[in-house]
Amino acid sequence: MTSTLPDHAAPPSRPFPSPAPGRAEHAGYGPGDRAYRRIMYGLMLGGFANFLALYYVQPLLPGLTREFHVTAAESAAVLSLSTITMAVALLFVGPVSDVAGRLVIMRISLAGSAVLGIAAAFAPTWSSLLAIRAAEGVALAGLPAVALAYLREEIHSSAHLRANAAYITGTAAGGAAGRLLPGPLDALWGWQGAALGVGVLTVVSAAGLWLLVPPSRRFVRSSPRPSDILRTTRLALRDPALVALCLVGAATMGAFVGLYNAMAFRLEAAPYLLGGAAVLVFLAYPVGLFAPHAAGRLAGRVGRGGAALAGVGLLLAGVLLTVPAPLAVVVAGLAVLTFAFLGTHSLASGWVAGRAHRAGAGVGQASGLYLLAYYLGSSAFGALATRQWQSGGWLAVTAVSAALAAVAGLLVLVARRFDPAGAAG
Repeated sequence: MTSTLPDHAAPPSRPFPSPAPGRAEHAGYGPGDRAYRRIMYGLMLGGFANFLALYYVQPLLPGLTREFHVTAAESAAVLSLSTITMAVALLFVGPVSDVAGRLVIMRISLAGSAVLGIAAAFAPTWSSLLAIRAAEGVALAGLPAVALAYLREEIHSSAHLRANAAYITGTAAGGAAGRLLPGPLDALWGWQGAALGVGVLTVVSAAGLWLLVPPSRRFVRSSPRPSDILRTTRLALRDPALVALCLVGAATMGAFVGLYNAMAFRLEAAPYLLGGAAVLVFLAYPVGLFAPHAAGRLAGRVGRGGAALAGVGLLLAGVLLTVPAPLAVVVAGLAVLTFAFLGTHSLASGWVAGRAHRAGAGVGQASGLYLLAYYLGSSAFGALATRQWQSGGWLAVTAVSAALAAVAGLLVLVARRFDPAGAAG
């Protein structure tokens, strides 16, 4: 289900794009259209490549500490730097796409990240690796910054929720591959081989998006003035529902990434002593592939607000399940955590786009702010988790993630209070 308000009820400050002169009005592609299927497959490939390229370093952190003689806390910078630069770039990519177009930005994003990913495999020093990863974060910002805006413009309103879920499923598949592929590749050819393999996969996925996703039909090129960007950004930041939803993204992402960052170190330590086999626990990750569609179905019955609350509750349960020592319970906890996080993220990101459209805050700017908070949460709490592991062990890590899950639940209640239409949609 989508918002209970029709598109024509949106405030006139950010109208839905009008058809270009000489074209018949296009209501958006639906599930029965061939172009709809091409968009779904293409953006799923793009989301796959994006998350794969961003997160493949996570299971390699213990090996990188040995290779470059850095501490566990220092090793987290190879991921945190990428997410920080990505978060900052998100603020600028949306307005640029208003001028250059959505599709060209997504194509450039994936091509650039593929080149930088391959370059990372040949980084001779820790400093050079960090510099490449920082640049890669900027390149990676292009796809998530405009993908949801492209979907909202090109997909019929009746299929928005389904289309968002398909895109998030692609990102989930990339996250799963990013946790599972690097370990075997590292064992065979070292971390350089893992980086090179990920770079090649990104190239293939970029080619898929390039060939499959059709040009925009509802996009209207504009040249936003800085004053217009500031105005729509202020509108978003003054909207309690949008601010709460952005913070939901930061809190849930922080809880999720922090736990995964520290888990690789936990499973190499006593009593597990799994060594390189520790990456096998990431087999729990593919469970999350089903989460966006399950969350969408639940939202169709109880609304986005109720489904998001259920997701946050499940997220907290997943965190707590990782506390007991038995390995099977730990893996089950990771599976629950992953399912809950990806389902909640799918709901919150779509809720942000719908709320911004109704409030006239600008879908692109609001989505950019959501992703800014989302990746800042990943950077800050991902790094904090490795420090907590060093200083306080696993209980310290789970205490932070559990607190973040609880905060996210309160924020969903705030969003539901200030945006009942979005919560019910």
